[in-house]
Amino acid sequence: MALFGKKTEETKAVTTSGKVSGAPVTRDISGIILRPVITEKAALVGDKNVYVFFIGPRATKFDVRDAVRKLWNVTPTRINIVNREPRETISRARGRRTTVPGMKKAYVYLKKGDTIELV
Repeated sequence: MALFGKKTEETKAVTTSGKVSGAPVTRDISGIILRPVITEKAALVGDKNVYVFFIGPRATKFDVRDAVRKLWNVTPTRINIVNREPRETISRARGRRTTVPGMKKAYVYLKKGDTIELV
């Protein structure tokens, strides 16, 4: 039993032919950007050309970048992602345990001339 034995030529051929580098990746963007965040803080940073969106739990910065490019035809300069874990709290009114759901937000920074129409 050799853990670090020589690989056969057959396995090398399968691994190199299975993946094509440099090919465009087509993704389904329907579950990436869920909805925009409409709060006071989002409105304040909106003046600085920053837009806030709720995103899917498995979305990455690259997914958000591609979705923004495809939906609004603008290229983001920077994207920050905030992930809030779900937690349990005690209700003040009845003393019962309640669950605050988790969420994932993306802050999308655009250039000065670019805008996104949300309404």
